[in-house]
Amino acid sequence: MTEADAADTVDERPVRPAPEALAKTLATLGTGAYAADDQGCVIAVNARAEELLLRSAAELVGRDAHDLLHRNRRGEPVPRTQCRIRETSLARRTDQGTGEWMERGDGSLLPVSWLITTCDTGDGSMATLVVFHPIDDAEPATTALSERERLALLAETTTLLTSTLDVDEALRRLVSLVVPRLADWAVIDLITERDEVVRSAVVHAENDKLVEREDLQGPMPPVPQESPMPLSRALRGAASSLAGPETYQGPPDSGIAVEQRHLFKATGMHSAAIAPIRGLRDVLGALTLGRAERPERFTAKDIALLEDITRRAGLALDNARLYQQQRKVAETMQRHLLPQLPRVPGLGMTARYLPAPDASQVGGDWYDAFTLTDGTTALAIGDVVGHDLDAAAGMAQLRNMLRAHAWSRQESPSKIVEWLDDTSLRIAEVSMATMVFARMTEDDDGQFTLTWTNAGHPPPLLVTHEGVTHYLTDGHGILLGTATHEPRPNATLTLPPGSTLLLYTDGLVESPGHSIDKGLDRLRQHAAALAHRPLESFTDRLLERTRPADNEDDVALLAIRVPG
Repeated sequence: MTEADAADTVDERPVRPAPEALAKTLATLGTGAYAADDQGCVIAVNARAEELLLRSAAELVGRDAHDLLHRNRRGEPVPRTQCRIRETSLARRTDQGTGEWMERGDGSLLPVSWLITTCDTGDGSMATLVVFHPIDDAEPATTALSERERLALLAETTTLLTSTLDVDEALRRLVSLVVPRLADWAVIDLITERDEVVRSAVVHAENDKLVEREDLQGPMPPVPQESPMPLSRALRGAASSLAGPETYQGPPDSGIAVEQRHLFKATGMHSAAIAPIRGLRDVLGALTLGRAERPERFTAKDIALLEDITRRAGLALDNARLYQQQRKVAETMQRHLLPQLPRVPGLGMTARYLPAPDASQVGGDWYDAFTLTDGTTALAIGDVVGHDLDAAAGMAQLRNMLRAHAWSRQESPSKIVEWLDDTSLRIAEVSMATMVFARMTEDDDGQFTLTWTNAGHPPPLLVTHEGVTHYLTDGHGILLGTATHEPRPNATLTLPPGSTLLLYTDGLVESPGHSIDKGLDRLRQHAAALAHRPLESFTDRLLERTRPADNEDDVALLAIRVPG
């Protein structure tokens, strides 16, 4: 018997009732579907498949699916060795395709696109699930990209997505790459760190503009672990799929299926391609491209391009998320390490810390204020060289060592900083740093005296209640970490009643486009203009007015107001 003759002979096996769980699974699908055993024989079929194939369940169950259904476009039996559906089904692989035909009960041919995967029958055995839906057999007008255009798009995708470490910006760029070039609609569903699904973007091309549909965005139901529906499978990282409104017309198997049905209805999409967005370790989400105005449907060739795009998007989003996690850890650590200010009778005291505008910059700026054993108040401001997690950790080490030295030794600020410099060279992981350390004492007449030393830091600014300003440039020495071991100077000044002392880091006065002298002048001018304001208002407005717009550094500011 020849292979063709064998194809004409339909194998029929004794019919056993389909397991109830399998029958329910097929019934939830909105398109044609049947399940086959390891020999390729149909064991269950849904009502939609009966309608499409013009065959009853009794005519299908127990029959060899390949021999009964699979044909070429001329209606001829497909040799078993050349049938993709049969090969994928028997190999128990997940695959999909188009350009296949099934013979209906009246002898006509049904052109279909198909998806094959394995499924649990519910009785402990596995079966092959074949999902199919009809397509237009006419040669469609193609909008497929040429190979050159495809490579150019992928190169542009790599360039745009890898050049940002901001997740939201990466998503905006991803949408602009695919809409309207490949689709009328783009939908991005992301899985959060808590395994929650959020529909982050639903964007439509209207008159050469991208319009966001915020009413379709927001939290989504959880991902069902057993659902064979396209988006659920993509969010599990199982496979990419083609879908249409008919896919979700049956009874929904999950909350996500309900949302998908609403999405297709609200957008008018008649065809969609859905692919998982995979990171290095986990599935990060899924990208859906939809067509509503364009008449052509997505095909398997579009899936291949979509997967190339989502693969690049996954790596970019993974990098952005990991970086933002590190950034968040560093900022959280930095904020928690910055101290609560002491309450000193008569003194007003407030502090501010602002991270760098650029998420790639995490600095080592810090401030401190605490009461010493003799009742005097210690003040400090500093900046550890670097803009990363190591700088933030170095800041914590330096601050803690300063507290230990200042608390245990009743010495001048210069001696304390000399010991700190020597200690940090031996046991701390700090390369170089600048700082101002001061002691503030009150005499019997209620006057406050400041004694300080400066290790390479911008000079403190003193502002009188009348708006007269003066930079405290005395007591200046070399920065920490140079191993020069030179004696450090002290300076002393009695603070005028009602005056304000400002200790700050260079992020308040420096910027790439201007000299530090210009920044110091700007700080002096605004501080003088705000001198009459209450301390909290004074500090907030000073930050707003003096921090350069092109500032790339974080800022720490400690303000002390002497009673009038």
